[in-house]
Amino acid sequence: MRTAILLALLVPLQAPADPAVAPTATIALFNGHDLSNWEADVPARDTAPDLRPSFIIRDGRLVSLGTPEGHLVTRQQYRDYRLEAEYRFAGKPGNCGILVHASRPRALYKMFPQSIEVQMNSGHAGDFWVIQENIEVPDMEKRRPRAPGEKWGGAEGDARRILNLTDGSEKPLGQWNTMVVEVRGRSITVWVNGDLVNNGVNASVDHGKIAVQAEGAEVEFRTIVIGPLPPK
Repeated sequence: MRTAILLALLVPLQAPADPAVAPTATIALFNGHDLSNWEADVPARDTAPDLRPSFIIRDGRLVSLGTPEGHLVTRQQYRDYRLEAEYRFAGKPGNCGILVHASRPRALYKMFPQSIEVQMNSGHAGDFWVIQENIEVPDMEKRRPRAPGEKWGGAEGDARRILNLTDGSEKPLGQWNTMVVEVRGRSITVWVNGDLVNNGVNASVDHGKIAVQAEGAEVEFRTIVIGPLPPK
């Protein structure tokens, strides 16, 4: 018994996670100077800490350099909010995404945090990709295609992609796009340049951190702001 007590005393206490905040005012998630409100999770840096950073501030903009691949994650958890991001692929089209309700890091392929991704991949902005979570949309059979033997889910080998409502809402390469994501309880609604591109309900989670990807292509973010939901 004494040994068990001593071992218990030697185990460090784990700090509780910050509770999820519903914003009451609009704030910038990055300040234009540094990444003090964020934490980077880049698996390749575990064994090669001298690799270049995947995320930088350049000319007052947040830039995802694309490689090494990983995620930039807010320190704070959020719920019931309106997120607005202005972004562009300045050099060539490519892949990126904003992840909402992010929680457990490296939950899929030892890379992606448990979350629901709002896709920014060129030509497919507004798709959902579920990552160890789930969400439903109308016309599931049409918009969430499954290969033979696949099931709908968020794990490796599952049908995780949910197609958006339109692939024609993005601006030409080099121009700024505006993506708006509204989270109301367990629903997520997405607009790209004013077009409604996705709406999911009955999500498996209703809060979490927000993450930006580095997934192979350089992407500039002019703003990422979060604020209260507008009235219905």
